[in-house]
Amino acid sequence: MVSPVLWRQHRLYRAVRLQHPQAARRLHHAGLRWRSSGHCANRHRHSCTSLGSVRLGTLWGVVNLKRRSGCGIVVTGGTEIGHAGGAHSHGKGYKLDIEHNKCIDRYIRNKHLGRVRGDGARLFYERRPQGYTVYANEPSHWDIMWL
Repeated sequence: MVSPVLWRQHRLYRAVRLQHPQAARRLHHAGLRWRSSGHCANRHRHSCTSLGSVRLGTLWGVVNLKRRSGCGIVVTGGTEIGHAGGAHSHGKGYKLDIEHNKCIDRYIRNKHLGRVRGDGARLFYERRPQGYTVYANEPSHWDIMWL
């Protein structure tokens, strides 16, 4: 559980970048896991799952998602190469991928239904006081952006 003090600090510190060990430790303390298909955390290998240079606001977003949904969450994609670019991309620290599971699928699909992305992924939106979240339903995972 994240303390109310940390949530109030969200706006002030959400752009702070973390190194992989710091981010992985924060996920672990919040009861989340991360997994790499390549069993590595190297940001420069696409088969790794790296949390290096992830924004603190993005980590707070995924921890808050776990808290609000009550679902188990496993992060499977972070800031490693191989994702699409852009101003609010994985590489810039705004996005994480999480595994599908029945609980989180049900929770996200109850959000505001949006358009279909160019790659065929259905989008779901959630507006929050801290900003908004965009969930893209990809075949093997949820691609989530926190703004």
